[in-house]
Amino acid sequence: MKRIGIFGGSFNPIHLGHTALAASICDLGVVDEAWLMVSPQNPLKRNLELLDENERLKMAQLAVAPYSTLRACDFEFTLPRPSYTYHTLKALRSSYPECEFSLIIGEDNWLHFDRWYRYEEILRETHLIVYPRHEQQTTGKQQPQGLKTIHHSEIINHDFEMPLFPYSSTEIRHLLAQGKSASHMLHPDVEAYIKEKAFYTKNE
Repeated sequence: MKRIGIFGGSFNPIHLGHTALAASICDLGVVDEAWLMVSPQNPLKRNLELLDENERLKMAQLAVAPYSTLRACDFEFTLPRPSYTYHTLKALRSSYPECEFSLIIGEDNWLHFDRWYRYEEILRETHLIVYPRHEQQTTGKQQPQGLKTIHHSEIINHDFEMPLFPYSSTEIRHLLAQGKSASHMLHPDVEAYIKEKAFYTKNE
């Protein structure tokens, strides 16, 4: 079976850290492909700056275009809202029985995983791939840290290291709202699309 890692997010906007992380997980052989699942509505977040889902999908498609193992995915767009991961995984397995799905999340989400809808069932049915996220991300340096997978609450720490990227969608929005450049965090085609559409500006 093809091993697919589901990397969900608002991607508002998608940045180089998102794609580099997903590509690294594929390169390490943890999964065969990573699908960046653009979420139309996160039930644990309320973001008044959230762009239309189709615009966020378009930016994700531009960002993953150079990668053969990455795919921008709109699967949740047709599911009931808000988007609960449990429902998404169940629907994915029904639609793609030839694939084995894992869930890619950050350490911050793992620490609060018991807040997720039907989280115990997710753990019973789905491998979790947990990548490191902590305060060192804000230092401006790439700090290599370990990756771990979790299934049935059994944690397996892997020997290989993961680079951390000090990129933030929130920071990108703030920079653009101030008329500053965020080019160091964005794929050039994504940056061009944002400029063309005047996203995240004060006059938006």
